[in-house]
Amino acid sequence: MLQDEDRSNTADRAANSSAEMLTWDDVLRLARHGNPPPPRRVEKTDAQWRALLTEEQFRITRLKGTEQAHSSDMCQVFSPGQYQCLCCETVLFDAAGKYQSHSGWPSFTQPVASDIIAYHQDDSYGMRRIETTCNVCDAHLGHVFPDGPEPSGLRFCINAVSLRKAEGQSA
Repeated sequence: MLQDEDRSNTADRAANSSAEMLTWDDVLRLARHGNPPPPRRVEKTDAQWRALLTEEQFRITRLKGTEQAHSSDMCQVFSPGQYQCLCCETVLFDAAGKYQSHSGWPSFTQPVASDIIAYHQDDSYGMRRIETTCNVCDAHLGHVFPDGPEPSGLRFCINAVSLRKAEGQSA
């Protein structure tokens, strides 16, 4: 999907991203007042996404679905590496920020950069939550909650189907 130069630029951005840590107040502010501009955009029609994704991947990433809790081995993977958006290969999370939340979904404390995740208020199912999407391609990732470990207190609860471990890294 991405050219080698694009992959390198994405990896460089992730490695050089600001050490600024997001807090719950930051997430709420972004969800209410708008997200930062993405570093680039990937836009496709539904037909193009359907041609690239499995039915389950399309349902989760493009239709805001959720995989069944504890359905992925990715919850148990803690080896070093980076996690990319399944749809556009943008690096989203680093394994250094991954932890065992016992929620049934892979959980992270922070994204690798402040402009790669978009935040949206989600009032579906009678709950108020903050949805996370890839800021580059709008893929639904999951939700973020204020019950994570210190120092940020954030838990990015992400559908494993929305992620892939970067090439050359075991998942």
